[in-house]
Amino acid sequence: MTTPDRLDIAWVLIATCMIFVMQAGFCCLESGFVRAKNSINVALKNLVDFCIAGLLFWAFGFALAFGAGDNGLFGATHWLYEGGGGMAPASFFLFQLMFCGTAATIVSGAVAERVAFTSYILITIVISGAIYPVYAHWAWNTGQFGGSAGWLAELGFVDFAGSTVVHSIGGWVALAAVLLIGPRAGRFLPGVPAIRGHDLVMSTLGTMLLWFGWFGFNGGSTLAFDGKVPMILINTTLGGCAGGIAALVASQLVHDKPRVEDFLNGALAGLVAITANCHTVSAAGAVIVGGIGGVIALLAAMLLEWRRIDDVIGAVPVHLAAGIWGTLAVALFGNPADWPVTAAGVPHDRLTQLGIQALGCAAAGGFAFTAAYAILWLINRVSPLRISAEGEMVGLNQAEHGASSAMLDLVNDMERHRSDGHFAQPVRVVIGSEVEPIALQYNRVIQRVNSDAEKLRRAIGDLEKAKAAAEAASSAKTAFLGNMSHELRTPLNAVIGFSEILSQELFGALGDARYRDYARDILASGRHLLSLVNDLLDHTRIEAGRIDLDETEIDVAAQCDAALRMVRERALAGDVTLQTAIAPELPDLVTDERAFRQMLLNLLGNAVKFTPTGGRVTLAAAIDPDGRLAVSVADTGIGMKKEDIPRALEPFVQLHHHLSKSYGGAGLGLPLVQAMMRLNGGTVTIESHEGAGTTVTLRFPRARLVRLPAASPAAAGGQN
Repeated sequence: MTTPDRLDIAWVLIATCMIFVMQAGFCCLESGFVRAKNSINVALKNLVDFCIAGLLFWAFGFALAFGAGDNGLFGATHWLYEGGGGMAPASFFLFQLMFCGTAATIVSGAVAERVAFTSYILITIVISGAIYPVYAHWAWNTGQFGGSAGWLAELGFVDFAGSTVVHSIGGWVALAAVLLIGPRAGRFLPGVPAIRGHDLVMSTLGTMLLWFGWFGFNGGSTLAFDGKVPMILINTTLGGCAGGIAALVASQLVHDKPRVEDFLNGALAGLVAITANCHTVSAAGAVIVGGIGGVIALLAAMLLEWRRIDDVIGAVPVHLAAGIWGTLAVALFGNPADWPVTAAGVPHDRLTQLGIQALGCAAAGGFAFTAAYAILWLINRVSPLRISAEGEMVGLNQAEHGASSAMLDLVNDMERHRSDGHFAQPVRVVIGSEVEPIALQYNRVIQRVNSDAEKLRRAIGDLEKAKAAAEAASSAKTAFLGNMSHELRTPLNAVIGFSEILSQELFGALGDARYRDYARDILASGRHLLSLVNDLLDHTRIEAGRIDLDETEIDVAAQCDAALRMVRERALAGDVTLQTAIAPELPDLVTDERAFRQMLLNLLGNAVKFTPTGGRVTLAAAIDPDGRLAVSVADTGIGMKKEDIPRALEPFVQLHHHLSKSYGGAGLGLPLVQAMMRLNGGTVTIESHEGAGTTVTLRFPRARLVRLPAASPAAAGGQN
């Protein structure tokens, strides 16, 4: 063997070793793209599938792919390859074994996180033992070891380093597998964010290792260390760079920010796309091919997501979609001088070559997808490809291998804390692990949480005791006020009764007129005091929840007239005009008659009290547009500031104590009205402007009206 021959063989062997580094790249890429609970499983599968593919390719894969045959479909020699024929055939065998291992590994990332380990082994056997070797014979067998060439190679199909033979074949099998297995649990739930990888730094390292291996993948496909090698490596680099940048820009446009996954897959798609044509395109052509490959991968990923097809690492967009594009790009951007020649000794024109390239892509899809889907469907019927729901939930590391990691243990412990709500047991700390600082800090946090929780429990206990004491005091206060109010009524009634007798004109013989004035003052004061006692008693009963409505049907208009008569004397004394606006034919109201009259008296009394001389008070009642009964009392009195209205509804609050005029009262009128309206299921609204008067409106629900008129009648006006 001459020196150049040895140099060629050395280059092929070096390239072979570089391709093996791609297995490490796939391992890092996929392990980072999956969740931590599945990373060990993915890493193990990357090594296992290479071992299985290597053994099968040695036993019969190489024979099917490159053995001598006369039908152009598969070979039939070199079973259990022994390396005969010298260094060149042996190095060629090892080089092609790496390609077979790469095709098998592509499937691993697509089906990650939910396929059973034994099922994945079966998938690897299908692709590396049957599908890949047969298609490799069609496209790459040129009769190197005797026999006729593969039928695609005979037609002039060009796939220099395997955009279709390796990458699309792997992509087609991956697509069949993910369609059969289905998406991961929770992957496409509405409103749930997409599942993200746990270590994108690891995935980035994996992309770099794959890129390094690609130099051997493409550069070694010359099978000789000739003048084309440097340009092939340049085109490989440019294709990867262009794919990454194009995907980065497209990701920014689509997602408003560049996503790491899109960039990494864009670079890989650029490398896949340039693989078929790196020996025949110019540098500018490599940039175009790689850039378009990166964009195609992103669009294909969006299509899969739209169709709810779960490809964990994007194997189908990167290897299948970009692989098809790269194969077609041979005819679009390649130099015809690098293509196989026809029987006439000239290469095909571009259109004819494009047809041949498209036929090769279609043949790959028709054969690989159909065969993989059919075989895996049969396997799935006998033994499910997918792991159990419980295994998927706990993670394939634990479910399939009984393996764990410090990160996974920490996540599981934290999840236990979240689900149980108990933090007494700290999380496990693995000394020297990458998560040791996180676990230690987390334990410090839960220690503080437990300490604060204990303080909070003690504080809650103290508050409950204080609350019980306050409730007891409030009950005692309410009982005391109720008893005292009741005890005050008896002597007050006597005082009022005797003062009424003394104030009558027929008892003028009692003496001086001053005595009759004194009697009238006693009568007025007694009535005022009795009113305060009644309000106080009502307030305490409502506060204690001991008041019930004695409901009956009442005539609203009649009750309004009665209330006006009871305040007329007070209004005349203050020179305040009383007006009414009672609508005719009002429906009867189901309520407590005494409570209704008390509300009217409280509102009318307040209105008269706070209306200066010459003012007026208007009592109105009508059916509002909502069908409710609205009873309102409006005055032209001193009014309130808007911010003071809420305070006016608080018991015992006097808003006008600062004024020179003393208005008196206990501040219970409006609070009692509001409380009684709640018992009726109604509402109280107050509109007031300082210096311009106040309007208080009571609205009773439709359910309390005995009958409703066909239409709300116009209000009728009058003056008393």
